[in-house]
Amino acid sequence: MKQYDAVIFDWDGTIMDSTQSIVRAIQQACADMALPVPSQERAAWVIGLSLESALYHVAPDLPADQLSAFVARYKHHFFQNDQTIPLFDGITDVLSGLKQERVSLAVATGKGRVGLDRVLQASNLQHYFDMTRCADEAQGKPDPTMLFDIIHGLGLEPDRVVMVGDTTHDVAMAHNAGIDSIAVSYGAHDVDTLSSSAPTVLVHSVEEMNDWLSGRLVPVVR
Repeated sequence: MKQYDAVIFDWDGTIMDSTQSIVRAIQQACADMALPVPSQERAAWVIGLSLESALYHVAPDLPADQLSAFVARYKHHFFQNDQTIPLFDGITDVLSGLKQERVSLAVATGKGRVGLDRVLQASNLQHYFDMTRCADEAQGKPDPTMLFDIIHGLGLEPDRVVMVGDTTHDVAMAHNAGIDSIAVSYGAHDVDTLSSSAPTVLVHSVEEMNDWLSGRLVPVVR
């Protein structure tokens, strides 16, 4: 049975239960800018992309000189409560169990560095992760650069790494990097959408993800 040396997690919708907070912030920012307010489904689809790419997808006709104002309105709404958004139940136990098995852990997220550092500190999870990469430090999803940076930075082989995420953007990034992927259906994208992206495995809860990882992982001798 295949062994993984590292698990790379997405953040929003995978570790933190932030989908609805992001959707509301996008919708509120659109209203502030007098733009058509996207549906829940459309706003959720862009989660995982870099912020600028996400906002472009929900407002493709926005003049370029208004993008910075649009970004500022989104951040205004999202940062009002980002440090109180809960983690998914059981996710801390997953991270703790993997660390006990001496598995390397990382984050590859569409969040910016400032945003990720805020929620890492607020959630007190920073000590679990050996490396993190953000969309403002490399090309955003589905470009594989963030994954390549982590794989090379931790001295790993791609076939011993798996990506865990809740969107097709995560699965596509994993495909582009040549690594396995675990799609979780409890986040932004629904089961049918995730299935169409052909992840290595599709799970429906934190518990199921943990059970699957536990059956595939063994301690790494370092």
